[in-house]
Amino acid sequence: MAIDKEHKEFHAIDMETEGWHTPPGYPAGIQQKILAGRLDEEAKVGNRTRLLRFQPGVFTTAPFVHDYWEEVYLVSGDLTVGNDENGDGGESFQPNTYACRPPGAYHGPFKSENGCVLMEIHYYDQDK
Repeated sequence: MAIDKEHKEFHAIDMETEGWHTPPGYPAGIQQKILAGRLDEEAKVGNRTRLLRFQPGVFTTAPFVHDYWEEVYLVSGDLTVGNDENGDGGESFQPNTYACRPPGAYHGPFKSENGCVLMEIHYYDQDK
C-alpha cells in the first residue's frame, strides 16, 4: 500500500526556524524539514520530499546506506562527498549538482565547509 503525498499549493517555507529538526543518526548541525509526504521505513512504503541543511563545518563520519531510492539536488552552498572520519578529503560540489541513488547504494560521508541546503526526494519502489 502506497502512502500518497498531500496536495500543497505554493506557500512560503520558513528557512530559519519552524519545522527543522535533526534526523535520527545525524550529528548536531544537520537538520531536515519535511516538505511533503511520509516515508515508512518499517513497512517500506511511501515517499517524502525534504530539505536537508548543513551548518558550516559540519560533517558525517561514515557512509550511509538505505533501502529506498534517493534523489538529491544541491540548492545552495557547498557539499563534499567522501571525507574521512576527521572531515578531511573528499570531492567538493557546488550548487546545481544532482545525484540519484538506488536502494542499497553506499554514499558519503558528507561535509560542508560553508553550509548548504539540499532538496531530497525519497521513495520505495511501487511494485514491492
